[in-house]
Amino acid sequence: MSASSIFAFFAGNPAIIMMVGAMMCIATPRHLASPILLIATALSAIKLSTLGLGEYGAITLFGEQIVTLRLDRLSRLFAIAFHIAAALNIIYAWGQKDRAQNFATLAYPAAALGGVLAGDMITLFVWWEIAAITSVFLVWAPGTRATYVSGMRYLAIQVLSGVMLLAGIVLIFRETGSLAFDFVGLRDASGAIKLSALVMFLAFGIKCAFPLLHTWVQDAYPKSTISGTIILSVFTTKLAVYALARAFPGTHELIYIGAVMTIFPIFFALIENDLRKVLTYSINNQVGFMVVGIGIGTAGALNGATGYAFSNIIFESLLFMAVGAAMFRTGTSKATELGGLYRTMPLTMTFCIIGALSISAFPGFAGFVTKGLI
Repeated sequence: MSASSIFAFFAGNPAIIMMVGAMMCIATPRHLASPILLIATALSAIKLSTLGLGEYGAITLFGEQIVTLRLDRLSRLFAIAFHIAAALNIIYAWGQKDRAQNFATLAYPAAALGGVLAGDMITLFVWWEIAAITSVFLVWAPGTRATYVSGMRYLAIQVLSGVMLLAGIVLIFRETGSLAFDFVGLRDASGAIKLSALVMFLAFGIKCAFPLLHTWVQDAYPKSTISGTIILSVFTTKLAVYALARAFPGTHELIYIGAVMTIFPIFFALIENDLRKVLTYSINNQVGFMVVGIGIGTAGALNGATGYAFSNIIFESLLFMAVGAAMFRTGTSKATELGGLYRTMPLTMTFCIIGALSISAFPGFAGFVTKGLI
């Protein structure tokens, strides 16, 4: 490949544009980090808007075709949502000085974006692991012993998910001879569960926080910084939701898994005093609805699941931002110590109510429409 073709290859991928912006923050003055991150996100969004539906960036590696970018209606929906979330998070965290956190603020969304745009399983695996590595810097950002230990546990679990994904890819390639990231299905024609598919299914399940595989969410997310927790809440589980929608739509086991996900976190949330941890249980609960929709597998249910993922990214972020604003002002996120805050923070209260009504599927709000489809 010539220098010009290499440049065109990388410049043509919105995820690469975002990643370059994140890397620039390491070497530039700290006060320029936020503008650079926002400009890179805008350029990535502009590039995405110029791409028609189809496959791009195909290369041949060891005799196999690798499609580094595929844009269809499913991947475009998640890509748009990720751009919106990335931009809002950058604005919310405007002016933060920590280089590592500035880098992860966009590198992590870039990796998640690369994952949803992946047209083959090798590209998916690469971005999957980059997302794991870049996101842990957000857990480590406070710089305490507790966050370091929690971050190491988080990283180990995410890397395990990546290793299982790679093992599933190898097994599927041996069976089918294809690396295309399309429908996999959990069972073969006879109805028996395929080992290769099961390994990949569990890899997605770890990142999606299936029951018994979910504890890393509550362990890591609340220990990050105010802005770091918001960013973490968006991308990891939604990347896994996308992967399930791509590879396992109509897998009926997901209905039961998702149903458990919608129920069990509620009991933990009701006895929790830390509002950031309450919202992490909400992540498990809300992703459960998406998983149920994917498991049902009809056109309406899939539209509802993906539409709910899109809207959830917005209103879940809004709730985390509201709690973060209260924490920034008071120094705590404990519900028992935040009584009467509506008097001094009326705008924050208003936005919190909007997010709460949306997540509760109140008529007239986004959650009502998309949950109804599921």
